[in-house]
Amino acid sequence: MRLKGKRALITGAGSGIGRATAEKCAAEGAHVICADISAESAQSAVTAIRAAGGQAVAVIGDLTDEAACAAMFAEGVAAFGGLDVLFNNAGICLSDDSEPVQTPLACWNKTIAANLTSVFLCCKAGLPYLLQSGNGVIINNASIVALVGSAFPQIAYTAAKGGVLAMTRELAITYARQKLRAVAICPGPTATPLVKAFLADEEAWKLRRRYLPLGRLAEPSEIANLVAFLASDEASFITGSAYTVDGGVTAAYVIDDSIT
Repeated sequence: MRLKGKRALITGAGSGIGRATAEKCAAEGAHVICADISAESAQSAVTAIRAAGGQAVAVIGDLTDEAACAAMFAEGVAAFGGLDVLFNNAGICLSDDSEPVQTPLACWNKTIAANLTSVFLCCKAGLPYLLQSGNGVIINNASIVALVGSAFPQIAYTAAKGGVLAMTRELAITYARQKLRAVAICPGPTATPLVKAFLADEEAWKLRRRYLPLGRLAEPSEIANLVAFLASDEASFITGSAYTVDGGVTAAYVIDDSIT
């Protein structure tokens, strides 16, 4: 149990990558704080973890609100007596996020708030606890769009994820001598409820599949496995790095789409 005794707060823990990571970390021995804006989703994750013999609590609130964010961290830390791991996973992707001319300012602002400002606020709230642990880890969920451009534009989402990646590097260097690590993960398309809904149309899936070397989406559990490793002491010399987990997307120049 590589995370035995560690206390981990996971944002967006009610579904998708967050839910899979919450369950994985609990299975590895962590005490998990499941943070989500949806009380029903967060509690569902807690119920599943406890049913499997793990320990978890739910904290509910809007991570884009500074006071609410701070209150969530205080509540979670009080439940388990401290904080060792923060996985900034929560985020959104809006349907009207496109290229700059077509993207409404309201969409831009909401996307930046949910995907970038929330990470800043979680770090602001969580860092005092993480530093106190003496062995803290921040893991930020960026995206492959933080590394490469796309002809299917989502300008606000891309800008936010690029900011998450830059923030991760700065956190890593700022706090390295205080024994706190910061790393980013850059997933490719993953079979979360959001992505599956977007690709539910057969033609949309065929169009995207041709750019996936492995020919499929990642499973949330495959992303969770990487997060659990990075949160563990096995990754004790890793900081400031970005890990792609994308099935080869960012390594490809062209794909032979005739191969099924």
